[in-house]
Amino acid sequence: MRIATRESPLAMWQARHVAARLAEHGIATQLVPLLSGGDTDLRPIDGTRQVGLFTKRIQQALVDNEADVAVHSLKDLPTQLDERFALAAVPPREVVADCLVSPAGKTLAELPHRARVGTGSTRRMAQLKSLRDDLVVMPIRGNVQTRLAKLHAGEFDAIVLAEAGLLRLEMDDLPRVRFSLDEMLPAPGQGALGIEVRSDDETALVALKLLDDLATRLAVVAERTVLAALHGGCLAPIAAHGIVESLADQAAGRLTLTAVVMSTDGTKRLQETASCNLGATDGEAVAVQLGTSVAEKLRAAGAEELIQAAR
Repeated sequence: MRIATRESPLAMWQARHVAARLAEHGIATQLVPLLSGGDTDLRPIDGTRQVGLFTKRIQQALVDNEADVAVHSLKDLPTQLDERFALAAVPPREVVADCLVSPAGKTLAELPHRARVGTGSTRRMAQLKSLRDDLVVMPIRGNVQTRLAKLHAGEFDAIVLAEAGLLRLEMDDLPRVRFSLDEMLPAPGQGALGIEVRSDDETALVALKLLDDLATRLAVVAERTVLAALHGGCLAPIAAHGIVESLADQAAGRLTLTAVVMSTDGTKRLQETASCNLGATDGEAVAVQLGTSVAEKLRAAGAEELIQAAR
């Protein structure tokens, strides 16, 4: 099976991880590295360039039969459905937390007054500003290595990165402090991989289903439903975290979802938490229903105004 991936070190790790998992099931693979628009265009993301920067080229490889499988960071995958593709697998999730990276491994409280903190995410920016309104939050783009190079060159006092990527790249010695989920809720799908195939490729669908983790899938379905229902896209200051507890034999359990919408300056915060029981069947439908319900409560509280103001 041919696996399409971006060429960044993290994306290549993710593709090799999927290849290794498939090899455990006796399935041979070949990597197809590709350059995406998000890798070559390092301008700050704005309202004209917000969807599919990291995914379109890789999805096109499926359409053009250059590859059979596309591996994405799930938080980069647009929520709009495209009938040409199927999300065949969501493997077990890595940690969902963000972390603050600085040369000396300082906490947020230890950073100097008006410290320059780099992030490409309005979600992170809003939550940073709510914790410390004196911070100068500045846009940063590029892969993990590029961002770290800018930090060490003195362009920033600290940067915010997803800890999942650092763990996958085995950057164990990198000085950092993990944010608690109360301090910074993650992006929908953060820490999870999304593995796509052509929707009519039954062979690939069956093969990749072997890598699917039901608890992770249900959690991220609920999170991404919130994002889709609020028409958020990657520019919106929307955070969500779902967790499944007591999923005995992957048949039943309880799904809890927390979602947040904020103003970009961090002064306004809307938050909703809800739970539901999962039955032995139709788990995805239940997760969608929970995500839709949470989104409706956020909308009633004024979420759309905050999202529009962020664009």
